[in-house]
Amino acid sequence: MFAPMVSPTPDLAHLRARTAAEFPRLRADLEDLVRIPSVSAAAFDREHVEASARAVAELLRGAGMESVDVLRVDGADGVPGAPAVVAHRAGPEGSPRVLLYAHHDVQPPGPSSSWGSDPFEPVERDGRLYGRGAADDKAGVVAHLGALRVLGEELGVGVTVFVEGEEEIGSPTFAQFLATYADRLAAGVIVVADSSNWKVGVPALTTSLRGLVDLVVRVEVLEHDVHSGMFGGPILDAPTLLARLIATLHDDAGDVAVAGLVSEDSAGVDYPEAEFRADAAVLDGVRLAGTGALASRLWRRPALSVIGIDARSIAEASNTIAARASARLSLRIAPGQDPLAAEQALTRHLLDHAPFGARVVVEPGERGQSFAAPADSPAMVAARAAMADAWGTPPVDVGLGGSIPFIADLLEQFPDAEILVTGVEDPDSRAHGADESVHLGELERAVLAEAALLARLGARPARG
Repeated sequence: MFAPMVSPTPDLAHLRARTAAEFPRLRADLEDLVRIPSVSAAAFDREHVEASARAVAELLRGAGMESVDVLRVDGADGVPGAPAVVAHRAGPEGSPRVLLYAHHDVQPPGPSSSWGSDPFEPVERDGRLYGRGAADDKAGVVAHLGALRVLGEELGVGVTVFVEGEEEIGSPTFAQFLATYADRLAAGVIVVADSSNWKVGVPALTTSLRGLVDLVVRVEVLEHDVHSGMFGGPILDAPTLLARLIATLHDDAGDVAVAGLVSEDSAGVDYPEAEFRADAAVLDGVRLAGTGALASRLWRRPALSVIGIDARSIAEASNTIAARASARLSLRIAPGQDPLAAEQALTRHLLDHAPFGARVVVEPGERGQSFAAPADSPAMVAARAAMADAWGTPPVDVGLGGSIPFIADLLEQFPDAEILVTGVEDPDSRAHGADESVHLGELERAVLAEAALLARLGARPARG
């Protein structure tokens, strides 16, 4: 850990001027990256992800990184993972070493008709740059790139940049990659640029993340479908029974009703309902679910959603009683909850609430650890000061309702590292959705903040 000392304030006017001078080129670099459709999902052309890795590597070489490599490891199935870029530059003797993480792969764009412009042709509208990956997470790549360019020869820390190529498909080879290249990636501070700020003009540090459990539940009532006219009445179809089972997962207030899940009301941030409704595009008249502080419901309590259902489609419907139906459930678990214990609790609930004696089968899926950072670590103090430098207002400590499961892998491989979760997104970024965008002013401030952070960390001894 870094020694608990106060870092001197960097020459902010100098850093701000350098950032402003570099930003037009950084914006152009981001636009070029957005034009590469680096979707990592299996159904898409893998060559675009390869091209994206090569482009990122070239940008880092141009930023003065001493060694830059495109690397990959094989997954458990023997299939090579997606390309990651690892770049390194040594710092002054005895200086700290910092790992800067981002990812260059992106989500599928979805129907082009949902976008206001071509998802892979960046367009500026009202100060925002639109395009798939413009925020998540090619802006994170550019934030790291910009900080390195701004500091130039004044960089006072050793830096390793790690830009992953498969985050959007769950980082399947991440743990193996860390183990294989541990010596190259080891650092005292790890900056993960893949989160969001509180709102435009107000920065945030993500200090907690909910974990994840996902599974498929299947309800079976018959050996095969039967005629609804001949047998309907005494037998309820599987979709109806599945709906009844799903309805047991929440109480009348909308809180998750699964026994054994961790829940607390300690977010410490006021999130006005009107702002949340606007940020989430909630329709008029829809009541919000759950009890307690709104921020706690988002960050510190479990949330359970149905994210997919398999049943006969309307187009293929016939007058039969369906024998089986399935649903995929996504359970976000509170910080401190063990994912396996949460999976077991949800499985018990589903089996115990089998409607009308139907056969209920549960198929476990993905599990991801939650994360909670110490609020007053030396690196956290330095990050707060750097964000206040860049934005002119102190950051908000926030949780994130989503999960970043690979952070648990980072902590397991580097247990003594301090992890800072930052980002350039805001509530209007629409990451993963149509019309994804980044606010260009926020991106410029994120570059300045990271440059100021590295300058502050460079004033610290490597170890206390």
